[in-house]
Amino acid sequence: MDPHVRDCIRSYTEDWAIVIRKYHKLGTGFNPNTLDKQKERQKGLPKQVFESDEAPDGSNYQDEQDDLKRRSMSIDDTPRGSWACSIFDLKNSLPDALLPNLLDRTPNEEIDRQNDDQRKSNRHKELFGLHPSPDEEEPIERLSVPDVPKEHFGQRLLVKCLSLKFEIEIEPIFASLALYDVKEKKKISENFYFDLNSEQMKGLLRPHVPPAAITTLARSAIFSITYPSQDVFLVIKLEKVLQQGDIGECAEPYMIFKEADATKNKEKLEKLKSQADQFCQRLGKYRMPFAWTAIHLMNIVSSAGSLERDSTEVEISTGERKGSWSERRNSSIVGRRSLERTTSGDDACNLTSFRPATLTVTNFFKQEGDRLSDEDLYKFLADMRRPSSVLRRLRPITAQLKIDISPAPENPHYCLTPELLQVKLYPDSRVRPTREILEFPARDVYVPNTTYRNLLYIYPQSLNFANRQGSARNITVKVQFMYGEDPSNAMPVIFGKSSCSEFSKEAYTAVVYHNSCQQKQNTPLETPVGYTWIPMLQNGRLKTGQFCLPVSLEKPPQAYSVLSPEVPLPGMKWVDNHKGVFNVEVVAVSSIHTQDPYLDKFFALVNALDEHMFPVRIGDMRIMENNLENELKSSISALNSSQLEPVVRFLHLLLDKLILLVVRPPVIAGQIVNLGQASFEAMASIINRLHKNLEGNHDQHGRNSLLASYIYYVFRLPNTYPNSPSPGPGGLGGSVHYATMARSAVRPASLNLNRSRSLSNSNPDISGTPTSPDDEVRSIIGSKAMDRSCNRMSSHTETSSFLQTLTGRLPTKKLFHEELALQWVVCSGSVRESALQQAWFFFELMVKSMVHHLYFNDKLGAPRKTRFPERFMDDIAALVSTIANDIVSRFQKDTEMVERLNTSLAFFLNDLLSVMDRGFVFSLIKTCYKQVSSKLYSLPNPSILVSLRLDFLRIICSHEHYVTLNLPCSLLTPPASPSPSVSSATSQSSGFSTNVQDQKIANMFELSVPFRQQHYLAGLVLTELAVILDPEAEGLFGLHKKVINMVHNLLSSHDSDPRYSDPPTKARVAMLYLPLIGIIMETVPQLYDFTETHNQRGRPICIATDDYESESGSMISQTVAMAIAGTSVPQLTRPGSFLLTSTSGRQHTTFSAESSRSLLICLLWVLKNADETVLQKWFTDLSVLQLNRLLDLLYLCVSCFEYKGKKVFERMNSLTFKKSKDMRAKLEEAILGSIGARQEMVRRSRGQLGTYTIPSPSERSPSGSAFGSQENLRWRKDMTHWRQNTEKLDKSRAEIEHEALIDGNLATEANLIILDTLEIVVQTVSVTESKESILGGVLKVLLHSMACNQSAVYLQHCFATQRALVSKFPELLFEEETEQCADLCLRLLRHCSSSISTIRSHASASLYLLMRQNFEIGNNFARVKMQVTMSLSSLVGTSQNFNEEFLRRSLKTILTYAEEDLELRETTFPDQVQDLVFNLHMILSDTVKMKEHQEDPEMLIDLMYRIAKGYQTSPDLRLTWLQNMAGKHSERSNHAEAAQCLVHSAALVAEYLSMLEDRKYLPVGCVTFQNISSNVLEESAVSDDVVSPDEEGICSGKYFTESGLVGLLEQAAASFSMAGMYEAVNEVYKVLIPIHEANRDAKKLSTIHGKLQEAFGKIVHQSTGWERMFGTYFRVGFYGTKFGDLDEQEFVYKEPAITKLAEISHRLEGFYGERFGEDVVEVIKDSNPVDKCKLDPNKAYIQITYVEPYFDTYEMKDRITYFDKNYNLRRFMYCTPFTLDGRAHGDLHEQFKRKTILTTSHAFPYIKTRVNVTHKEEIILTPIEVAIEDMQKKTQELAFATHQDPADPKMLQMVLQGSVGTTVNQGPLEVAQVFLSEIPSDPKLFRHHNKLRLCFKDFTKRCEDALRKNKSLIGPDQKEYQRELERNYHRLKEALQPLINRKIPQLYKAVLPVTCHRDSFSRMSLRKMDL
Repeated sequence: MDPHVRDCIRSYTEDWAIVIRKYHKLGTGFNPNTLDKQKERQKGLPKQVFESDEAPDGSNYQDEQDDLKRRSMSIDDTPRGSWACSIFDLKNSLPDALLPNLLDRTPNEEIDRQNDDQRKSNRHKELFGLHPSPDEEEPIERLSVPDVPKEHFGQRLLVKCLSLKFEIEIEPIFASLALYDVKEKKKISENFYFDLNSEQMKGLLRPHVPPAAITTLARSAIFSITYPSQDVFLVIKLEKVLQQGDIGECAEPYMIFKEADATKNKEKLEKLKSQADQFCQRLGKYRMPFAWTAIHLMNIVSSAGSLERDSTEVEISTGERKGSWSERRNSSIVGRRSLERTTSGDDACNLTSFRPATLTVTNFFKQEGDRLSDEDLYKFLADMRRPSSVLRRLRPITAQLKIDISPAPENPHYCLTPELLQVKLYPDSRVRPTREILEFPARDVYVPNTTYRNLLYIYPQSLNFANRQGSARNITVKVQFMYGEDPSNAMPVIFGKSSCSEFSKEAYTAVVYHNSCQQKQNTPLETPVGYTWIPMLQNGRLKTGQFCLPVSLEKPPQAYSVLSPEVPLPGMKWVDNHKGVFNVEVVAVSSIHTQDPYLDKFFALVNALDEHMFPVRIGDMRIMENNLENELKSSISALNSSQLEPVVRFLHLLLDKLILLVVRPPVIAGQIVNLGQASFEAMASIINRLHKNLEGNHDQHGRNSLLASYIYYVFRLPNTYPNSPSPGPGGLGGSVHYATMARSAVRPASLNLNRSRSLSNSNPDISGTPTSPDDEVRSIIGSKAMDRSCNRMSSHTETSSFLQTLTGRLPTKKLFHEELALQWVVCSGSVRESALQQAWFFFELMVKSMVHHLYFNDKLGAPRKTRFPERFMDDIAALVSTIANDIVSRFQKDTEMVERLNTSLAFFLNDLLSVMDRGFVFSLIKTCYKQVSSKLYSLPNPSILVSLRLDFLRIICSHEHYVTLNLPCSLLTPPASPSPSVSSATSQSSGFSTNVQDQKIANMFELSVPFRQQHYLAGLVLTELAVILDPEAEGLFGLHKKVINMVHNLLSSHDSDPRYSDPPTKARVAMLYLPLIGIIMETVPQLYDFTETHNQRGRPICIATDDYESESGSMISQTVAMAIAGTSVPQLTRPGSFLLTSTSGRQHTTFSAESSRSLLICLLWVLKNADETVLQKWFTDLSVLQLNRLLDLLYLCVSCFEYKGKKVFERMNSLTFKKSKDMRAKLEEAILGSIGARQEMVRRSRGQLGTYTIPSPSERSPSGSAFGSQENLRWRKDMTHWRQNTEKLDKSRAEIEHEALIDGNLATEANLIILDTLEIVVQTVSVTESKESILGGVLKVLLHSMACNQSAVYLQHCFATQRALVSKFPELLFEEETEQCADLCLRLLRHCSSSISTIRSHASASLYLLMRQNFEIGNNFARVKMQVTMSLSSLVGTSQNFNEEFLRRSLKTILTYAEEDLELRETTFPDQVQDLVFNLHMILSDTVKMKEHQEDPEMLIDLMYRIAKGYQTSPDLRLTWLQNMAGKHSERSNHAEAAQCLVHSAALVAEYLSMLEDRKYLPVGCVTFQNISSNVLEESAVSDDVVSPDEEGICSGKYFTESGLVGLLEQAAASFSMAGMYEAVNEVYKVLIPIHEANRDAKKLSTIHGKLQEAFGKIVHQSTGWERMFGTYFRVGFYGTKFGDLDEQEFVYKEPAITKLAEISHRLEGFYGERFGEDVVEVIKDSNPVDKCKLDPNKAYIQITYVEPYFDTYEMKDRITYFDKNYNLRRFMYCTPFTLDGRAHGDLHEQFKRKTILTTSHAFPYIKTRVNVTHKEEIILTPIEVAIEDMQKKTQELAFATHQDPADPKMLQMVLQGSVGTTVNQGPLEVAQVFLSEIPSDPKLFRHHNKLRLCFKDFTKRCEDALRKNKSLIGPDQKEYQRELERNYHRLKEALQPLINRKIPQLYKAVLPVTCHRDSFSRMSLRKMDL
């Protein structure tokens, strides 16, 4: 057999030798944390019970509230004194279950042991199973397994031909289908021949047609379309048997006769039938064209189903549309919408998912003899698409062709390939098959051949016999394929068409050119009229293409076939003088013939070497042996010039041959010729060509998929080929059969055994006996196991054995990997460059070669040190070193290339770890590290390089034996062999066995030298983490996420690795990460502060609130904002939220929430899995400071993993755009993060290019595109979570449930790990009996965890631990950590009111024991009593969903414990408990009422005020309530009131402080605060029952200290400032300044003075007061029994500034309307006194009147500024006009006015916004007094307008117009005329008369001033207006003159000694005192 054919076949049929690493799937590259695997691991999780999920449903809760509201408004339903009833209630209620043995005295050790056992049982094994993997794209270490090489198919379409029916049936009709692309003007499939003739019709042809083979009876075909487009047509052509006349005549009957008229035309039809019968008998084997039609494919696909067809197709039918296309709809198939658009080709053209359609084609066009060529067809098709088609005008042949078109199924049954072989063997050969139709793709397709295919298509196109003598009609072309010149040499290789034999020796074309078929007597049926031929192979090369051949008139002479017909043979006659007259095209589709001259030459030369046949003929050349070497080398370098398509098609063979030349240098003329270099260059250039030209085929690492699958499947060491040259059954049984075998590769389903043989390279360190490959391999190789003893040199060496005789030696057999390494090391220049570009290829090739070498030479069992020669190892080392150097030196210039190179190198080293000595590979890694480190020092911006190094490390660590490689079990002893490897000998024995000796524990927890030598890779990972997270690290901010993900990824992979699932093993693995704890402790100040979201429970913090805006305030942090603006990112500052700020005092960048969370979960994993004794030893060594830092970390963990709650998941689900903090963090990370060219590629390979790069002026990076650096930002669409379109946002109920389930389990497990760790810490304290100081920290974490949302499971354990802690260290709580004691009481009470009974049981037990222990220490438990009382009040004050029912049960439980406690029965303890419980119960009842008024702010504050008043004797509680009130006010933005509450609090503290300590600089008590508010005096401690502050448990809160006082005052100042009351700020600071001065606190003083300066500055700017509006006051009276104790109460309400009467009226009416019903509430519209008798008793009345502050004249002296007039207000006034006869308004002389002055119980602003009216007086003004007031007001207005500065002419003119304008009704003149025209008769009115007269005098004077002023302001245009005003003024003055000048003589008598009251003249007015 021809060697080239043999090679091709071997390449297509040979088994593959695939390398599979047994445990490879366990490396992190196959990270288990994909969603499906997560779900798998999360099966069977217990549902955790959380109180927050159990809370009653909102709606129902609301109803209860409304009920309560309606019930009653009275505050005093149960007066505070009704102890009896509440005690009765309590005594009769039921307790919760009591905890067994709670009161026993069990030793602490025993308790610890029990707690420990319970805590450790039923724990979730895999922590990471509950934690989603961090959000990254493809992890860099993931290498996908390449696709199996298989035959190429486009999108496949199944076409079934169902029926063809004409109006008349007289003869058989034959059809063919093919696809055409109009745009490309190309036929894009071979023909599918079918016929639908009845048996009767077929019978007509019996004589001519041999029995039909089943393969030719197919009626359905599968077409493949690689490039679907709108231009593809399915063309159907019909032929019939040759008959008399041209096509038109023959078609005529089909057009005239109608089926309906069959009986009418019976005779004519019979005649036609008999004619047809005759033609069939005689001419049955010839055909003629008949008709054609076309279907526009995309119309069917895109509208599959709709009747409204695209117009072109309608034209195919008859003229009308009606019913011309009928279709069968298949509704079960996915509808139109699901069209995925992923195809090559046009967007809309997708053939994979349309609805199958049945078409009925009703019209055919008759063929026209002169327009049969493809060119004509393209014109017709193009025309069909036009609306006004020419075809429409043609008369159609009506018929019915039914066709089904549908997407092809995955594995169709009974399917034949184009070669007529069965795709999948099927036994039943009688079934009508489906044919696969070969595609001729419209454009090149780049896929390597994998199957044997060798088909030739011959297209006779035209023949020109115009110049031939003699007649020649009815011409057909007979085509034969001959292997010799004798006629019998025709081969049966021509495929049959339809209903005929499978293969035939000849084929005839349809007869076109004819007139008559009348048979003349005695003439033969056929007469040859000419001959021509094509020699198919010329010098071994196939001849294809267009030919224009001359035709000979006679049979050619002997031996003609050697020459082509173009050669003029002597003595032959040619048509038309030997001109070309016959056009024919020959097309080959072959996986044997390359059809490329360069490839042909190369293969021919290589095969010639093999066969040793000289000279070699290639084309027209003859190559002799002495010339062979040069020719071979030039042919290798000429491979570059070959076409890409054939290179890809023959890629496998080409690479095989090049590799063969490297491994086995040929012997030419007795000399060995080394072609290694040439082959290496050729390979490099081929691979680069593929890389450049086939961009779409790369994976995320830039590996071309064709090359990757070549290495993975096809490549094998040349000397390991199985010996028989062909593994086919019985050699080559005719090339056709090869296809059968090859076909197995086509469908990946058959991959398992058919072609692949896996080699497992198991890790020798762990399993299997070293001598044999493991069982897995044996089972896979199974039947094909080779005889290991046989000579594995392949047939190549054997066939060339004769070379021995030539040269006396065998050609040297080199090892490919060694040769490859050598070539790579020595190459340089462009070759080296192109090798570097595609380094991955050579690396992977080398590794596979190494594994094959070990496997086929039985070396897999050999010790690693001896596996490879020194020389090879040196080459590898040199190679790695130079490549590392390339990475380091070129990373800024060739970013993308270096990223690829870096990952390739890492994968290579990862692979080497599986086959080479570990120590050697570690030394290579060390080399790379050294190169990078030395470069890093010199870089201004290292982040890109560090990022590359991270990728490198991450890939290496993804090795499946990473853990073993780190020697987890050996001890930290100095290594025996040179670092970094501990001698490889030990690595052989390192199963998980040895015990941890007592070694220096610290070394295990620090990145010490011994640690890093011992655990080399883990050391690198942790060092990398430590370096990048170090706050001092410049410019590495962007890599945080990356490095944290690396660690997270590793741990998560260990966690789910079945090899490490048992706890001791996991503990060993965790040992590799112990330093992680220390590293994370270092980062504490930088971690994201998860506690911030808990407003009332921040972590132990000392935030300087002044300079720090809380993070949650702004949506995007300042860093991002700066980054967006394009500036370089500053180091983010944030407050030292930990007591332990880092020593350097530098500010740190905060990590994002996501990164922090990942870090913390890693920490918890290590704490969970590490050996407890080891941890305990280490804790013992830590300093107090470090332990505290650890506790801070745990504190943060509690917040971080807090359960969010189902409601949150639902809420998040309903928000389309989730604005949670995490999202913000992600956005920031996306903007600031490092995104390299690799991710770019990942995205490009997935076709997402939604990246906008915002470059910035990179000051620090020398190259402009510093992607990893902070300067460069990327907005990535897919990161910023606007993914609505892709993600299904609305999760189902079940998904939400599942998320909540996972989150609950994670929260529980995380908190239990924290609890375990706290227990270890406590034990270290107990053991060492030192470091008690950290117990406070332990308690803090415990309390914090109780404060968060926890599951019932966790809380039980938590309370158990807390009880144990208190019993071990009782004095801790009661003496040192008093604050914590308060906290603990609050938490316990909080849980006592839980809705879950187990939580209540445990909480009550804890609370009871707490009291008991406090009592045992000092025979009373005042402290706990005090704290519990305070806790209750703050709990009730702040908690929204607090349920007093549950708390009552807990109180009862505590009572029950007290009654059952035998030991303490004799003491006062039970009574004290009872007192406490009753008191609590009382407060509870009070506060329940508050709940009823939750909606009524005023009422709520009143209640709180009352409760606070009730605590007058217990300062701590009063303080608590004052603060609760302050909080409520702040919520409602009542800053002034909040400030007052704080001032009252401060005054209260001052009172008690002054009793405790006498310090001059402290305020004396309330008195000091009088200036701030006159109300403060009520805080003075003067009553008899005042507690003395030094009593146990009194004033012990944090506020009763100097710093507490300062804090309160500072808060008060801040609130005043917010309220705009800057004057009060000054007063507050007056109290503060002496304190700071006494403490010499200059910093504080400077801040205060700064703030004072600000305050006074604002006062100056806002002097008029309009800028700060302080409030509006209204009098509100309530009337009606409905109001309960509000009935007949009057209040002054303070409302926000500029509140209109309508607004407050609307608010109150709405509020009470909702409470009592809208029809019940009525607002009284006037402000007259209300007469209760006239009101409807069933209604509730509200009277609202606007009031203004009122000041006596003498007060006005002091109240000068706007502030003075709005502060400390106690009196308010409103006026009501009236007349004596009851109307409100009358004429001037009868108009009276009532002024009402109200006095309130406290001055505004007070600690509440409504204050009771305590006193009310009325003043009634007579008409003349009303006039005096009016005139005074007018005069004031004039004066103000005149002296205003700057002047306001508009205002001035307005006032003037009102004063002197003629038209003013009831104007000044009228007033004067009414009251001054005569002297009153009543002497009592003399003075009023006089006063009014003087008012007018003043008034005229002011008018004159105003006119003068106006004159100076006006322009020329207003001159006339001014004159008018002046005229009016003079008129007015004249009229007034006599009235003003008349004095009352009686008033001007001599002055007598005054006896009457000085104030007498005001006494004369009618005054009614109403007290």
